[in-house]
Amino acid sequence: MSLTRRTVLKSVAAAVPVTAFTTLPSSASTTREPAAIGRLAEKIEAAMAKYAIPGAGLGVWYRGREYVRGFGVTSVDTGEPVSADTVFRIGSTSKTFAATAIMRLAERGRISLDRPVRAYLPDFATADPAVAARVTVRQLLNHSAGWMGDYFEDTGAGDDALAKYVAGMTKVPQLTPLGKVFSYNNAAIGVAGRVLEAVYGKPYETAVRELVIDPLGLAHSRFFRSELEGFSVAASHNVVDGKAVVEPSFDAMPRSLHAAGGLISSARDQLRYARFQLGHRGLPHLLSDRTRLLMQSHPGPGGTLFVELNGVGVSWMLRPTAQGAAVVQHGGDWSGQHSGFLFVPQRDFAITLLTNSESGPLLVAELFADDWALRELAGVSNLPAVPRELPPRRLAEYVGSYVAQQIGFDGKPEEIGLDVTADDGELVAGVGGQVLFRFAFYRKDFVLALNPDGTPTHTRANFVRGNDGQVQWLRYGGRLFRFHPAGTRRAATFSHRTL
Repeated sequence: MSLTRRTVLKSVAAAVPVTAFTTLPSSASTTREPAAIGRLAEKIEAAMAKYAIPGAGLGVWYRGREYVRGFGVTSVDTGEPVSADTVFRIGSTSKTFAATAIMRLAERGRISLDRPVRAYLPDFATADPAVAARVTVRQLLNHSAGWMGDYFEDTGAGDDALAKYVAGMTKVPQLTPLGKVFSYNNAAIGVAGRVLEAVYGKPYETAVRELVIDPLGLAHSRFFRSELEGFSVAASHNVVDGKAVVEPSFDAMPRSLHAAGGLISSARDQLRYARFQLGHRGLPHLLSDRTRLLMQSHPGPGGTLFVELNGVGVSWMLRPTAQGAAVVQHGGDWSGQHSGFLFVPQRDFAITLLTNSESGPLLVAELFADDWALRELAGVSNLPAVPRELPPRRLAEYVGSYVAQQIGFDGKPEEIGLDVTADDGELVAGVGGQVLFRFAFYRKDFVLALNPDGTPTHTRANFVRGNDGQVQWLRYGGRLFRFHPAGTRRAATFSHRTL
C-alpha cells in the first residue's frame, strides 16, 4: 500500500457526493453462498455505487471453500463484465512476490537474509556510506533500511532498468538509523529486486515468473502489458464530477518500479497465491513450511500503515488483533488501480479485492483497514481505539508542519506536507487552509484519522519521537513526515502519484 495524494485526500473524497454507478450482475451466482459471503457482496456493491467504482474482482477463502467472482465492468466505455480472471494492477502486493522469489533462493543457499546487500551487489552505494556497507537483505524486506522510501525515477524500459534505478540510490536521503524505525520503503524493495536478478542471473520479471508465478500456475499474472493479449483487462478510471471516466494515462508504470508494484493479476490468481501462503496442500510446494512461516514472523520495528502493525516480517505486514491471531497483510495502489490482500493463518481465511477506479481506496479501507470483513468472516477485530480529547498543553507539542519527501519519475525531489493545528481536543491536518482530516488520540502518540466531519476514514497513524523524547516525525500511510514546530516552516502542498 502507498501514500499518495489520492490516499491522503480520501477523507475529503468520502464526504463528496458522487453519482451512483450501477454495477452489472456478478459473473457468479451467490445462491449457494454462505450468508456472510452474501453480506460481503452486498457491501461491495453498495460501495461501488457510492464511490463510482466501475469494477472489482473478489477472492475469498472461507471455511474451506473458494469464492471468486467479478463485479461490474472492466470499462465504462465497453461495458465488458469483470470476471474472476480479469486482470488488474495489484500494486504493492507485488513486493511479496519479490520476497517469495528471494526466499526460494535462500532455501538453495544462494541468498542469506542477514548478509549485507554488498555481498550480492558489491558496488551498492547510498547517501550514507556506512548504511550501504551494513544494510542487510532482511532490512530491505522489513522496511527498516531508514532511507527515504518514495523514490520513483523512470530509468527506461530496458533489462537494465532496475540496475540503473539502484545506481541512483545515492540521491536518496537517509532519514533514520539503520534497522531502528519502520518506514514504508519502495526503494528498498527495488534494491531487493536487484539482488534477486543479480543472483538469479536473469531480469527481475523473468526471475519472478520462473521462481513463483509459473510454478504456482498463476496463468493470469504478468508484468508487461504486451503479455496481456487475450486477457480480460480492467481499464483504469478517474472520477470526474462524481462519474468514473477511463483514463489511459494511468496505465503507464516505469519498469524500475516493477519489484515494488508492477504485477498485473486476477482475483482468482491472487486467491491461489494466498492459499499457497497459507500452506494449503494440493498446491505446488515452493517453500518449506519453516521458510513460509518465517516470512510471516519475526517482525522488524512496528508502527502504523493504515492499521497498527507489529512490524513487517519478510515483506508481509503483521497486524495484531484483539483476539491475538495475527493478520498477514499487504495490498497496493497505482493510479486507477487499488487492491487489498490479507490472510489470517490461525483462522484459515483469506480475502483479496481488486478495483479499477481512483476512488478504490475508499472501498479498500472499508474492507482491509476497518475490521468489518475480519469480524464477519474470521472472527477477529482490530485492537481497541477509543478516541479521547487532549488538553491544549498536551496537543501543543504536536502542532506544526510535517513534511515528507519523494523523488518523482523525472528524478527530481518533491515535497509533500501537512499543517497541523489543535482544535477542540484533537488535531486538525490540512493544506493551504483546506482541512483534510482530524487526528483523534486513542493512546499516546497514536491517532485515528477522521474525516473533517468526524466520521471514520478507517485509518490509524502515529507520531514518532527522537532520542530526546520530542516529536520528530508523523508516520502516516507508513511514511515519515518530518516535524517542524509551528512558525519554523511552511508545509508544501501534496503532489504527484505514487505506488
